[in-house]
Amino acid sequence: MIVRLPPSAPGLRVGLYGGSFNPAHAGHLHVSRLALRRLALDRVWWMVSPGNPLKDRRILAPLAERVAGAEAIARDPRIAVTAFETAIGARYTRESLEWLVRHRPDLRFVWIMGADSLASFHRWQGWRAIARMMPIAVIDRPGFTLRATAAPAGRALDRFRLDERHAARLVRAAPPAWVFLHGPRSDLSSTALRGAGPSIPGQGDPRPR
Repeated sequence: MIVRLPPSAPGLRVGLYGGSFNPAHAGHLHVSRLALRRLALDRVWWMVSPGNPLKDRRILAPLAERVAGAEAIARDPRIAVTAFETAIGARYTRESLEWLVRHRPDLRFVWIMGADSLASFHRWQGWRAIARMMPIAVIDRPGFTLRATAAPAGRALDRFRLDERHAARLVRAAPPAWVFLHGPRSDLSSTALRGAGPSIPGQGDPRPR
């Protein structure tokens, strides 16, 4: 089996940003650039998933279409788009991250997710294993600033939380370790864009607030 990952040199600090990207939008770009800056990352990989087990697959666009849309939005040389999860047959995030850690032990990974994902993280298959596998950066989202940390996973991981002022140290922290990044927020969502009709590559304003 040949699995193609984005080019990377040993020692690089890589943020992993997974999702269905159905479709990708400027909010994804905003989150990635925030993570690159605040976490002192070298790269961010957008992991376009085959499908989210917690979401309705009937509204999922074909993988090739979602990858192409993500590549059109990812207008930053530090951001790469990959669909390797399909190639390795991974269904859950835990499986994908285990594969990466096993095959690229020379890279320093950080898992990136929105505060809305932290609010439901306790429903993910193997979420505790993910927390033990690599550091996690949670990016604030409108409406989830308090709900995320009050959710079951947020409470369970509270004692491993780093002070936001030291976010750049996260990549070298031994997991479990995580940080909650606040700042300008995007209220864009793929769900809202699907409801608005066909999208044009590059459209969408992150509308930080």
